Amino acid sequence: MHLTRLALTDFRSYTDVDVPLEAGVTIFSGPNGEGKTNLVEAVGYVATMASHRAAQDAPLIRKGADQAIIRAAISTAANDALVEIELNTGRANRVRLNRAPLTRPRDVLGVLRTVLFAPEDLALVKGDPGERRRFLDDLLVAMAPRYAAVRADYDRVLKQRTALLKSAGPKGGRGGSQSRETVMATLDVWDTHLARTGAELLVAREHLVAALRPHVEGAYLAVAGSDPASVDRGSAAIEYRRSFDSAEPADHAASHGERVRGAGQALREALLEVRQSELDRGVCLAGPHRDELELTIRGLPARGYASHGESWSLALALRLASFDLLRAGREDPVLILDDVFAELDVGRRERLAALVAGAEQVLVTAAVPEDIPRLLTGAHFKVSAGTLAEMSGVAAVVPGLRPGEGDESGPPTPATGNNPGAAGPVPGLSPGEGAMGEGLPHDWGGHPPGGNNAS
Repeated sequence: MHLTRLALTDFRSYTDVDVPLEAGVTIFSGPNGEGKTNLVEAVGYVATMASHRAAQDAPLIRKGADQAIIRAAISTAANDALVEIELNTGRANRVRLNRAPLTRPRDVLGVLRTVLFAPEDLALVKGDPGERRRFLDDLLVAMAPRYAAVRADYDRVLKQRTALLKSAGPKGGRGGSQSRETVMATLDVWDTHLARTGAELLVAREHLVAALRPHVEGAYLAVAGSDPASVDRGSAAIEYRRSFDSAEPADHAASHGERVRGAGQALREALLEVRQSELDRGVCLAGPHRDELELTIRGLPARGYASHGESWSLALALRLASFDLLRAGREDPVLILDDVFAELDVGRRERLAALVAGAEQVLVTAAVPEDIPRLLTGAHFKVSAGTLAEMSGVAAVVPGLRPGEGDESGPPTPATGNNPGAAGPVPGLSPGEGAMGEGLPHDWGGHPPGGNNAS
């Protein structure tokens, strides 16, 4: 799997840009603030329908514009596909696959799969538990797009149940819009909904962590290399911890459905136990939204005990392990290295490059090209003043600039012959052709956590 083209209209700092891409390594270099990360952020959005830098879509739309458009042409061994995403201000986003509109934007998940390495990855180790839960859920959706619906259902139920708890007001007070008796009568229904959706999500996470564990351990040792501070004193480990005590036996021979039912029953019992505290505090105290992915090095919590180098090694190991799982029995996902090498010492740079150099497509951004190991060579674009040009000096694309932007020499010469911002036809692809890549790797460390169809 690889991108053959990326076209942006009014996305972040770009008015119009059209970038031809090929398999192998592609490097985008230039000073900070010139838009390198904006390019790979758009690629990640096509894969996940979310930005790794912004919680909302509004910052992705260029100032003064009403909408932003992302077009990505994708080539796989089976077929080609064209994804077009329209981000709108004040109304719903729209998505087209091979020129055909999709009723649900999330149905595009699985067409493009990516693994993104970014400076923000350090938060996977040093940040709050929510960062690690998001990491697991994003990987779940990449492997089986139907989990986008599972996660959305759980978030919806959690939000409504929390609103109900808040409506009860403080203990002994009269500030609630509903009496506690009314809330108590309704909570049983919402407990059932939360347990049903929550069990499906947390069991899938547990399956995923079990499958991820050996890959993380191996990748950590590979990235840390011969660093005595990281290797001689032990390796890394990951473990999924539920937010509630469960008497459910760890029956590894149980089917996926049996484990989901068991987890649902355990969660319902936990919600009954904490109900009084929930009513007093107005928050939901048990469920996947409070679970934790525990990361340890040498048996100690990585958060708070790991050195800066160890933390980076573990963060990189999580991403490399994701890549290994996603490629198992399938085509390689697109690897994105967004200004990562500037954060690493020379040894880790070289070892990371050796581990990813064989991927089908690697997109790299760097402010200082010398930070990129020589092993990663390929097409190289210079990003400067809103333009992209090949390092040889031959212009590669024609982005439209904001008024007053651009260097004194003017915009480079068109390379594709298309109108600015128009993705144009995809070679070998007729309207309506192409298919979303779905399916699970063969080895999930046990039972596949449900099907894989987006819904």
